[in-house]
Amino acid sequence: MRIEKILFIGDIIGKPGRIGVQDSLNRLIERYQPDFIIANGENAAHGMGINPKIAQFLFSLGIDVITSGNHIWDQRQIIEYLPAERRLLRPANYPAGVPGAGYGIFLSKTGNRICVINLEGRVFMKELIDSPFVAAKTIIEEIKDKSDAIIIDFHAEATSEKEALGFYLDGEISALIGTHTHVQTNDNIILPKGTAYISDAGMVGSRYSILGTQKDIAVNKYLTNMPAKFVPEENNIMLNGVLITLDADTKLSKSIEKINIDI
Repeated sequence: MRIEKILFIGDIIGKPGRIGVQDSLNRLIERYQPDFIIANGENAAHGMGINPKIAQFLFSLGIDVITSGNHIWDQRQIIEYLPAERRLLRPANYPAGVPGAGYGIFLSKTGNRICVINLEGRVFMKELIDSPFVAAKTIIEEIKDKSDAIIIDFHAEATSEKEALGFYLDGEISALIGTHTHVQTNDNIILPKGTAYISDAGMVGSRYSILGTQKDIAVNKYLTNMPAKFVPEENNIMLNGVLITLDADTKLSKSIEKINIDI
């Protein structure tokens, strides 16, 4: 395998996040020269889910694979779209018979076979899903001889669950990147056996927001405990993500660098 650079973009939050990616991706490509680009798009439609039109827009920008999470079903059109568009992943640990794919093997610009796996956590999450630990091992056993690198987007709430899966798979995958909390963590590290890890890659959304939503809406919800519609904040957009450099000999990682830019 040739040395590979993987760019991972954190949760894209609504229209402001989509515009942020559109405005900054060419600069990121010029600066980092990635061979493969992954983005989490499960909040790309109004902050809740993703639809076919938005998925195609993100692919048109140069994103190779879109991952998701617990909001993947929020836009009903996606149910028919998922089986036909294998570049959009839903969590692999959903029960059998659920539409779409939870992982896939894709060619990078250098011709390497990049396996991307999407998993969802169970701690503090509402979905009735299978164990991400069991699902990960099963998939890795199936594809390990068919891929040159394995990247996991673990969409989960609890940092402990993310860390546990990272150490559990250390040395078997190239990288485990956490998503879902929208807050970029400061624990990017190469684990002892060579797997790149970060608890959360962050988001593409407003720096002065509450997880991407307008501050007053979120604060009022906590004050009143009343339902509130999620409205993305449109100002002061930032882009969070990570750049992973793979080792050409081991299929593991040499480095994981945080990306945090204002747009």
